[in-house]
Amino acid sequence: MKGKNHMNSTIILDIINLFFAGMLAGIEFVIHYGIQAGSEALDNLSQFKLRQALVLRLRVLVPAFFVPMAISGIAVAFLDSGAPGFWLRAVGLLSMLIWILIRIVGTVPINSATLTWKADAPPKDWKEQINQAERFHIVGVWSVVLTFALFLTAMALKLAVA
Repeated sequence: MKGKNHMNSTIILDIINLFFAGMLAGIEFVIHYGIQAGSEALDNLSQFKLRQALVLRLRVLVPAFFVPMAISGIAVAFLDSGAPGFWLRAVGLLSMLIWILIRIVGTVPINSATLTWKADAPPKDWKEQINQAERFHIVGVWSVVLTFALFLTAMALKLAVA
């Protein structure tokens, strides 16, 4: 009976992990391919204001999904280290680490700077600075999408064997 309870608790943890990983992957994907790409149709001032508004909201929203994803992903990897799909989880955690590094190096600095810029007098090269940071962002998008796919596949393998 103890083994079945352990299996049930790790499945619940897996579901929590998949929820947060899927939401984060979706947020990143929609921001990059939907909002960011669509904002190019706006004039510069509107683009600038939209970016500032998004940064203000996303600096709360993204950690609200990332932190539970990271904690539950690490926990389920350790608790279920003997289950099928462990290596997929390990690679998923590595992909998540890549996402974190990309955010720290590539996007957090520009997002923080963006909030200090004045809408009526932004730096002359603000678009170039943002475009340079976006080169990192696309890798981050696909890194977190890969993380979600790996976590999902690991859980599917575990359930297929159970």
